[in-house]
This record gives sequence, C-alpha cells and structure tokens, in this order.
Amino acid sequence: MIDYQKNNQPLNLSYLRDMSGDSADFMIEMLDVFQKQTPLYLADLEKAIEAKDWKTTSECAHKMKPTFYYVGREDVRDHIQEIERNARELKEIEHIPTAFQEVKDFMGVLYKQLDDAKVELQKQL
Repeated sequence: MIDYQKNNQPLNLSYLRDMSGDSADFMIEMLDVFQKQTPLYLADLEKAIEAKDWKTTSECAHKMKPTFYYVGREDVRDHIQEIERNARELKEIEHIPTAFQEVKDFMGVLYKQLDDAKVELQKQL
C-alpha cells in the first residue's frame, strides 16, 4: 500500500547517496533517468494489464519495482511487488487494475518530489 504520508516529505535519497559517493551531479542524473524511464515502464505495464496478459504484467512490474527503492519510496516498491506477485500467481487479479491506477495516480506526486530533490541537489553544486 502506498504510504500517502510520505507524499509530503522529502525523498529519502540515502541509497543514491551511498551509490554515488554523495555526488550531487550523479544523483541528479539518476533522478532524470528515473523521470524519463518510469513513464515508459508504466505504459508497458498498463498495456499488459489492459490485455489481461498476466505473465507480461508480472515481468513489467518486476522490471520497474527496484526503481522506487532508489528514490526512497519502498512503499511504492512494495505495492508494485504485490502487483507482480498477484499477476505471477494469478491471485486477486481482479484487483490489479485498481492497484495499478493507484500507482499511476501517485506518479504526479513523485515527480514533484523528484523535482524538489533536484532543486536541493543543485544547491550542492
């Protein structure tokens, strides 16, 4: 389940800090990549769900799942993981479209958080 309280907090970028050696340039670049790649992943996932192609749904969810951990949103990663597991195991598949819509609706909030994080990182340059 998405933790909506985290929507009003700055992103926890500790994973990216560790991975980048605290390089603001590298972190900004990674956040930019996330913002470019995620819409593509979401589109693929949405197509698979609409087609009721549960194998592809599981694979798409699996591919995008770790990206949310990189930006400190483990709650969303866990939500995507539930979509992945349900699609793979063909359990509660009737709930998958609703769960996906929650992620899709959430993305505007996340993109705002990413923009805010980039502004703060720019100050370190």
